[in-house]
Amino acid sequence: MGYDFRNTEFGTKRTVVGAHYGLKDWLAQRITAVVLASYSIILSVTFLLSGNNGFLRWSTLFQVFWVKVATLLATVAICYHAWVGVRDIWMDYIKPVSVRLALQIFTIVWLLVCGIWVFEIMWKI
Repeated sequence: MGYDFRNTEFGTKRTVVGAHYGLKDWLAQRITAVVLASYSIILSVTFLLSGNNGFLRWSTLFQVFWVKVATLLATVAICYHAWVGVRDIWMDYIKPVSVRLALQIFTIVWLLVCGIWVFEIMWKI
């Protein structure tokens, strides 16, 4: 009979994660980038088409419901986009687990505070 390769161990044991590992984050980065680019174009066109670009014009613009919704959607998109990017940086370059965890917690808290701040500002207008 031939040699049985099924019981032979080669190299170190690794967890095989498959081809879809990271696909969700990659796709989230692309989708949030499209949302942010669309919002930037809409805001730029609105800025260029408006005659007076003073405070009153901008505050009036942000009182419109669809602009508030677009701004809040862009805020969620930029917070998630930033989280995925910064988290990957921490995971790639910060080796001590305690420091990496502290930085990740700080990043989450910072992004939540910034996001809540934008929501608060938009609802006051």
